[in-house]
Parts: sequence; C-alpha cells; structure tokens
Amino acid sequence: MNYHSPVLLKESVDALAIKQDGVYVDVTFGGGGHSREILSRLGAEGRLFGFDQDPDALENVIDDSRFTLIPENFRYISRFLRFHGVRKVDGVLADLGVSSHQFDEAERGFSIRFDGDLDMRMNQKSKISAKEIIANYSEEKLAEILFLYGELRNSRNIAKTIVEKREQEKIETSFQLKEALQRFLPKAKEHKILAQIFQAIRIEVNEELDVLKEFLQQMPGLLKDEGRLSVISYHSLEDRLVKRFIRTGLFSGEPEKDFFGNTSEPLQKVGKLIVPTPQEINTNNRARSAKLRIATIKK
Repeated sequence: MNYHSPVLLKESVDALAIKQDGVYVDVTFGGGGHSREILSRLGAEGRLFGFDQDPDALENVIDDSRFTLIPENFRYISRFLRFHGVRKVDGVLADLGVSSHQFDEAERGFSIRFDGDLDMRMNQKSKISAKEIIANYSEEKLAEILFLYGELRNSRNIAKTIVEKREQEKIETSFQLKEALQRFLPKAKEHKILAQIFQAIRIEVNEELDVLKEFLQQMPGLLKDEGRLSVISYHSLEDRLVKRFIRTGLFSGEPEKDFFGNTSEPLQKVGKLIVPTPQEINTNNRARSAKLRIATIKK
C-alpha cells in the first residue's frame, strides 16, 4: 500500500465481528486497505460503503459490486447512507487523522518535512486553508487554536509572533511558517513543537473535532443491536472524545440519572484499548501513537 499503510489492520477489522451478509462502512477509505480486508471477509450478499472527501482517494476505488465509495465527509454518514437506502448497519470503522499519502504530498501542506503551500485541506473544495488562517485570524483566535488543538503552553507568544511576522511579509508556505517561528524551535524539540503547531492548524482547517463529534453522535441510531464501532485515533484530543462518548454518550459533564439512580448510555465498550505491537511500529512508524477503541450498542 503505497498510498497509505493501514494501521492495526487485522485488529480493527476483527473488532467489527463481520457477518458475511452484513452491511459495513469504512468512513476513512483512503488507500482502501481496511476496506479490502473487510471485503475479503464478506460473502456475496454483504455490502460495504466507503467515505472519503479527498479527491485523491477516488483513484483507489475498488472494483467490486459489493462496494460503494461515497465522496463526502463522514460527518454526513447517516444522510448519505439513507440516500443509498440504508438506515442501519452492522459495523463502522474509522481510521482518523491524515493518510500517509496526504503527509507525503508536499503541495498538500500537511508535512513539516517538505516545503509546500500552506493548504492542509482534506477536501480541496473547502473554502478555508491554512494560509487563510495564518493570514487572517486574530492574535487571540490563533492563540486559542494553538492552545486547544496543539496543546502548546506558549500559544500566546507563538500567535503574537505570527501576527508580527505576517505584517512584515506573507507567510504562505510550510518553511516560511517554520522560519517565522524559529525562536520557539530548539533543536532537541523542533520536530515535536512543529508537529503540534501543524496539528492545531490542520484541525481548525478541517474542523476535525467537530466532525468526530457529529459522527459519534450518529452511531447509536445507525448501528444495529449487535453492531460494532471500531475507531483508531492518533492523538489525545481525538482519543478523549471517543473514550468519553463510549463511556457516557457525552463529550462533557456526566449522564443524568433517573429516579432509581440509573443512567442510559447508548454504547458500551468491547474489550480493552488496543495499541500496535512493537513489530508494527518498527515497520510503520506512523502507527506509534495509534489507539483502537471498540464499542457496541448497550443492551
């Protein structure tokens, strides 16, 4: 898989407990690695739907009558499945974050390794890119996203520097942003801090946490009674949302109790947290931060 090496491939598909005649959804189709594994376990009557908003992913479409690729953001999963006559499914798999292909294409602007246009849009039709955020967001707004999404303690100073530098000259490429923030990048921590900065901007560009919340909220109504949810996340912001929603059905606060002190969470976890083996991390370094959580409808 040159386009994207699927992480936790066997574990995440095992988690779906696939029925041969079931209906499944891979909401992050990408290179199609997880989808091909699901199809290999489905019978002739089974069906698989894939979602991917990145036009590049359309080049990986699988020629299989059981498979349908929907070129949309998975925040609209229920709406587009209904369009295809599907109201309930047996399982949903989500491999969150950025694909290897997106990181490796310099012009997409996702990577700190290459100089490229500050874009970071997963959907090229989206109106706002990283360039617009760097050029137009207020100092306060920049500081907020750097703190919330990049978990950077010195977010205010970084935001202040961006605003000062952009007044002197436009910041339009990855390396221009890196150069502008050089004083915050000590050699020993340069890669880590840059990754946090890029992550924060990327999440804002693609509304990633809002998308994840909207997606999770649809799961209780979309999954059949024994349906499975299999979610791989790559950073703590995503993982906390997934873990909390599986546990409580909420993203903040605690579930309300009825007269008898009982709560009614829609999902329940299946098994324990799964992480890649040292062997997989050695083969695919991008797997190092992956966490797989599995859930089903609460009985």
